[in-house]
Amino acid sequence: MLHATHRMLAGQWPAEREVGTVTLDWDARHRRRFRLDTDQGEELLLDLPATLKLGQDDGLVVGDSGIVRVIAAEEDLLEIRAGKAGLARLAYHLGNRHLLVEICKDCLIIRADPVIEDMILVLGGEAQALRRPFSPESGAYGGGHRHE
Repeated sequence: MLHATHRMLAGQWPAEREVGTVTLDWDARHRRRFRLDTDQGEELLLDLPATLKLGQDDGLVVGDSGIVRVIAAEEDLLEIRAGKAGLARLAYHLGNRHLLVEICKDCLIIRADPVIEDMILVLGGEAQALRRPFSPESGAYGGGHRHE
C-alpha cells in the first residue's frame, strides 16, 4: 500500500517522479485521511497532517521518490446565471441552504440538484447542466472553523 503524507502543489514537482494518478471528486479532494485506490488499482492511504484542498495536478508524495498526481474528476453541476433574479439574490438563497458554491465572474456553480434547480428557476434565475471538475469556495475559515 502506498502512503501519502504530504502534498506538492501543481507545477512544483518534477513530472518524472510520477508513479501513478488518482482521480477524485471534490469531497475526496478535500480530505485529510482516508484509503482510496489509484487509477492503476494500487491502494493508497492519504494521511496528511491537515485537511487540504487538493487541486488538479497536485502531487501526493509517496515514499522517498514517488508522487501520485491528482486528477480532478468531472462532476454533474449546475451553472446558475442571474436571469431576472440578480446573482446576489440567488447567492443568498444558496448560502442560506449551506450549499457549496463555486463563484465565477458571471455565474455560480453548484452540484446538480433538481430541487435547487427548481428553486433557482422559480426565483427568476437560469440554470444549465454542465459536467466538469468542481472547485467551490473554501469559505471564510478556509474550509471549516473551530470552536476553541
